[in-house]
Amino acid sequence: MSDILSQSEIDALIAALTTGEIKAEEIKKESQEKKIKVYDFKKPNKFSKEQLNTIKLIHENFGRQLITYFTTQLRTLVQISGSHVDQMPFSEFSSSIPNPSIIGIVDFSPLKGSILLVTSVELAFTIIDRLLGGIGEYKDKPREPTEIEINIITKVFSRILKLLEETWKNIIELNPSLEKIETNPQYIQLVSPNEATALVTFNIKVGKTEGLINICMPFIVIEPIMPKLSTKAWLSASKETSEDYTQKINKKLENISVEVKAELGKAIISVRDFLNLELGDVIQLDRNIKEEIDIYVKEKLKFKGVIGKKNGKVAVKVTRFAEERNENYG
Repeated sequence: MSDILSQSEIDALIAALTTGEIKAEEIKKESQEKKIKVYDFKKPNKFSKEQLNTIKLIHENFGRQLITYFTTQLRTLVQISGSHVDQMPFSEFSSSIPNPSIIGIVDFSPLKGSILLVTSVELAFTIIDRLLGGIGEYKDKPREPTEIEINIITKVFSRILKLLEETWKNIIELNPSLEKIETNPQYIQLVSPNEATALVTFNIKVGKTEGLINICMPFIVIEPIMPKLSTKAWLSASKETSEDYTQKINKKLENISVEVKAELGKAIISVRDFLNLELGDVIQLDRNIKEEIDIYVKEKLKFKGVIGKKNGKVAVKVTRFAEERNENYG
């Protein structure tokens, strides 16, 4: 029976209740009976909807960082659709991986175990072609990558893992590292076939080539941090991390050395006068000694100031920002 009744079904039900064919007590009794929920033990659902939603929120940030990385490195239009998160048995995911594919086995330290970073050879070869100065297209049939191509892919995957580490820092301080790259999914025996996994999928378009990047995380690997995979905990950690990050940035900025230059004025003299300059000669500048001078930070005019002395040394006092107006100094 469908959850929503049509008008004719409602009329028939009312008529049956009126004639006594159906008793209201029977309907009430039936509704109070325990409902049986179907559960497939071959496909256990170990991730709750909230946990899957938190994983999606985490990797939405990862997707934005991935766009920035690929756009900067490839110098071409890169589009990444929003992350899709689902859970499925490991056997179901591994059987869906084409052969050959680029399969990175990633040590997810300090968590025990490994996850998978998988992409199609078409997308991988397009990225390689672009990195090597090509137009960024791959039209040949899928094939095994060469050793040189494996080395390039390894560097790309290593950079992606750095982004993944940055993405997960609100939950746990990870140190992921690429153990090896396989191309045949039949050689991947990461966990038992029935082990539940969280699968994060990104659809990426580089130029005219489209492909998927999949991140497969077995439940047994991320089980120790499952309590932290709640929206409330993630948002709270994100806020704390953001405040800490701001403090770290401010502290680092305080220790940065920059060139500051005070320009006392300007003068135009002839080459003859310049060559004949001697000790004690005076060059008249275009600015009065009581006027404000320009103060530059890395060749950019930032402040106005006045000259004077402090502790017996020539000094400059900053009076205002360059764009501000000060009636006391013109």
